[in-house]
Amino acid sequence: MLLLGIDLGTSSIKVSVVDAQTQQCLASVSYPETEREILTRQPGWAEQDPRQWWLDARQAILNAHATQRYNPQDIGAIGIAYQMHGLVVVDKEHHPLRDAIIWCDSRAVPYGEAAQQGIGAEYCQRHLLNSPGNFTAAKLAWVKEHEPDTYARIDRIMLPGDFLALQLTGESTTSISALSEGIFWDFERHALSEEVFGFFGFDKSLIPPVHDVFAPHGYVRETVAEELGLRAGIPVTYKAGDQPNNALSLNVLRPGEVAATAGTSGVIYAVTDQLFVDAQSRVNPFAHVNHTREQQRLGVLLCINGTGSMNRWARQTVARELTYPEANERAAAIAPGSEGLLCLPFGNGVERMLANQPVGAHFHGLDLNQHGPAHMLRASQEGVAFAFRYGLDLMREGGLHPTVVKAGYTNMFLSDVFTQAFVNSTGLAVELHQTDGSVGAALGAGIGAGVYATPAEAFHHMQPLRTIRPDDHQTAAYEAGYQRWKELLLRHLHPPAAPALLPDSVAR
Repeated sequence: MLLLGIDLGTSSIKVSVVDAQTQQCLASVSYPETEREILTRQPGWAEQDPRQWWLDARQAILNAHATQRYNPQDIGAIGIAYQMHGLVVVDKEHHPLRDAIIWCDSRAVPYGEAAQQGIGAEYCQRHLLNSPGNFTAAKLAWVKEHEPDTYARIDRIMLPGDFLALQLTGESTTSISALSEGIFWDFERHALSEEVFGFFGFDKSLIPPVHDVFAPHGYVRETVAEELGLRAGIPVTYKAGDQPNNALSLNVLRPGEVAATAGTSGVIYAVTDQLFVDAQSRVNPFAHVNHTREQQRLGVLLCINGTGSMNRWARQTVARELTYPEANERAAAIAPGSEGLLCLPFGNGVERMLANQPVGAHFHGLDLNQHGPAHMLRASQEGVAFAFRYGLDLMREGGLHPTVVKAGYTNMFLSDVFTQAFVNSTGLAVELHQTDGSVGAALGAGIGAGVYATPAEAFHHMQPLRTIRPDDHQTAAYEAGYQRWKELLLRHLHPPAAPALLPDSVAR
């Protein structure tokens, strides 16, 4: 039996076909080859067309078939991973009513802040484990106020992966994990949050039926099966946000285990069995893929929006003629610390770990006689690594103390510069694995379809490619660089008050 995994990213759709018995990936394809556009009609906005996601997913599946490395008729289950915290709204005919408001869109921050004040910070921490912040519920509140005609036509709200499943099956469903990432879920009552729905004036009928993450979420329609060369009736047996799914793909399911990713956004995702709460909602707990009422499993998520986006901007701006591997080689030629050049990589929307302050991206200490493109490339990657260190310290303050991080050997972890900066500034070893979100989604489909008796069985053959540990000879240099970087960040977060103007008599 074969398993099809679909990973709906911000830049592209990736699909993988995995042999359920050997857990080997037979084919893996991304589409489109160039990064898909984010629509920014106003500063702080970020939208994408859900219909384009479906077109890209269809083409990616067909391109995977075209490799001829498997028989599409042998695919027996489908899993979907997706960019988190987005908002898709559809009418009764399942047509999108507007472009999706995606994860890095900042417009809903005031609505989340108003809900926190109206509902009460203590209640939010105890029941929601988060402030409503800039998550899906707050995005829906923005639509309700600014686009009332659209809001009145909404039949269902959903997250990006739910929309792909809807196109495949004609059925809309959700899960506790998905509802928690939208800040719709009350963990203490194990139900939809009465207070959130009441404060915003939402009707609960907007929420699709709630299924387990590992469960049938519908069956591929005959017309879609014909288009995609699949058997009709294949079940979609797994749906999860990209970060819980990334953790699953790395077999991070038990308390104390930690997963990381450094794609368009960067994430540290630590599993705990405790109701972890950060009073300022800078790091955010959500229901993990294996969370149940009886066995609590939360994923504490630290997100850095400006990760791969910072690395991409630097390459395109100062080294457009280079590939990413070539740019990494140039960066590696510069000593750790980038000869004093610092980068704050926060230019992709407001950052939750910075309390939603619009810090932006900055280079600091640029010497026109000393620094060149290679310094900027290295400083960008070190700045991202330092941002991870800053966020990890917030998690440590909350009582989480990881010792080893698992990550896929992909995106920025392909760069030795970034990986060395990460391990030496955080003090954590990193296990790199040959896996990604689409493979994780495929294995999740196998778990949901009952192919594997336990989740652990789905990762029986998993072994790390290599483990990178902190280097005693480099940690001091990175620590010094981090402390200078942190001082710069704090100056932006807490700028000194402007000096008072002198009276005219003194000024003269």
